[in-house]
Formats: sequence, C-alpha cells, structure tokens
Amino acid sequence: MRGVYKSTWAPTMHQSTEHHNTNMKFVIALCLFALAFAAPQEDAQIVRDERVDNGDGSFSYNFAADNGIETEVVGTPGSEGQSNVQGYYLLPLENGGFARVEFVADEAGFQPRSDILPTPHPLPEHVHELLRIAERQRAEGITFE
Repeated sequence: MRGVYKSTWAPTMHQSTEHHNTNMKFVIALCLFALAFAAPQEDAQIVRDERVDNGDGSFSYNFAADNGIETEVVGTPGSEGQSNVQGYYLLPLENGGFARVEFVADEAGFQPRSDILPTPHPLPEHVHELLRIAERQRAEGITFE
C-alpha cells in the first residue's frame, strides 16, 4: 500500500519566494529519496496449479510459481474426522536458495522435517545409561511409587 502525500501548505502574500523554494526542494528531495529506496515489485507467475478433490475427504494439490516457491500436498480423512495431510513446501532463503520442508499433519499434530529446523542437543551418555536401567527395571517388574 502506498501512502499519498497531501500538503496543506499554501503560499500566502506574507511568505517569501525563498521559503516556497526551500519547501519545494524538500518535497522533491523526499520524492527522489523514496524512489531511490523503493524496491521494484515483481509479480510471480503461477506455472503449476493442480487441485483434486475426490469428494470422499481425500484431496491433493500441487502449486508452483516462477519465483521458485512451490508446495505439494495430499490429504486423506482421519480417524477423528480431521484431514490427515502430508507433503512439502519450499521456503525462500536469504541467500537466494530454497529450503525444503516435508511434513505430516495428523492426529499427532504438525510434524515438519527439514535440515533448516533446529534439533536438540544429543543426550549425554549417562542419560542413555539411566534410560537402559529404567527399561530393565520395568521389564523385571520393579516399580517406584
């Protein structure tokens, strides 16, 4: 959305020509500054838009634009009335490339997978040992209250 500059200034008999020229120079400089820093707006063209609704709750869509953005999704009816969806999308990166994010969304929630997503630090070895001990104790019937 572009703003519109409306001037309420109107020269009067008491204002000098010099003041008027200074204001005009400021307005022209402001306009030139805005033009110099305005990024050109490019419209992406759709190169693929395929949609299928099978009428039974299953669907698919495949979308791509000429700027590299794309997504592909397949959905099926879920056990609790929701749609189970899986697919991928490409996210633009600052370096001009794209990152692929694959996902599943079902009864267990949204589960994305991608190299760009943060991962937790690996557990220390002593934690793995404690988990093995706890599993062995459960198998032996040992419980703690």
